[in-house]
Amino acid sequence: MTDTLDPKQVRQRTFDPSKTGGLNAWLSQTLGGAVTITAAALLGGGAVQENWRLDVTVDGGPHTGAHAWLMRTDAAQRLALSLDREAEFAVLVAAHAAGVLVAAPIVRCVDASVIGRPFLIQAFVAGQAQARQIVRHPELANFGDRLAGVLGQALAKIHAVTPMDGRLSVLPIPMQSPAKVLVAGLKAALADASQHRPALEYSLAWLDTHAPATPRITLVHGDYRTGNYMLDGTKLAAILDWEFAHWGDPLEDIGWLCARCWRFGNDEQSQEAGGIGSRRAFYEAYQKAGGEKINEQSIAYWEVMAAAKWAVIAILQGDRYLSGGETAIELALTGLMAPEMEFDALDGIAAIDAARAKS
Repeated sequence: MTDTLDPKQVRQRTFDPSKTGGLNAWLSQTLGGAVTITAAALLGGGAVQENWRLDVTVDGGPHTGAHAWLMRTDAAQRLALSLDREAEFAVLVAAHAAGVLVAAPIVRCVDASVIGRPFLIQAFVAGQAQARQIVRHPELANFGDRLAGVLGQALAKIHAVTPMDGRLSVLPIPMQSPAKVLVAGLKAALADASQHRPALEYSLAWLDTHAPATPRITLVHGDYRTGNYMLDGTKLAAILDWEFAHWGDPLEDIGWLCARCWRFGNDEQSQEAGGIGSRRAFYEAYQKAGGEKINEQSIAYWEVMAAAKWAVIAILQGDRYLSGGETAIELALTGLMAPEMEFDALDGIAAIDAARAKS
């Protein structure tokens, strides 16, 4: 999807691109045509999953022709908070059926013997997904609000998928407040961290105490932000990276996109939605497309949640480096970001408490 990586600089990988015979055979049998992988390249990003571009030719069956496909499989050490590939594929199928702009899902494999781990394959979408390049685009002022609006419309389609649809039985339905379920998951993940994090533990306790009621449970992307969508020029091409999808409060996705940690330095009021556009443009487009009416005070809670969640993920990523299991510098650097997220969470809590004291 973006640049390929220098194999000398990457950590241990699941897939060996020099050994494609087993994958060729499995794809041929499953897809009903003779599949030959002509090239395989590891793509940039993918700190939680491995993303491989596969150039393939297919002789016979419904996929006859030459194609570029994307194969996603777990990294050497999987984050407990992320979906497995079977569940992620089910989410992709449901989102695609709902009209969400996603790369078309093709096939999934739960047999780890084929390449070493379960995987899924979907169509490859070319374009720009690097967040820091998107938010530094020289023409951002001319298209940022339009893009924020398109992202709002796309998110409304995601949130139109509900447990009533019956298409995603693989995802557990929360039996209590989705916010409390999320906090419980973050606390459990943090319990396995290499160091105690008092500030983050306080933030999680505050989030648990102040967990809001959720009138309607919907599909939540779980990582809806700049860096997880693909642009073709300045137009949205696809929503990416669904490994954190779950049933939950739709405001979670809105708070995540608008949280300071996902603006990549663009903190002006006109760029608070993902570092690209205004909240107004994003909110209005989301609501006009059928999304829930947005209460900005509720979003403030979910921005604190975003900071706390990203802090936990950063800590877990750093621990993958510290444990000695993986030596990629990106994991070490991600771990160093946790204190900034802890500060953002505490700052957000202070602002909410101060506003409540005035009311």
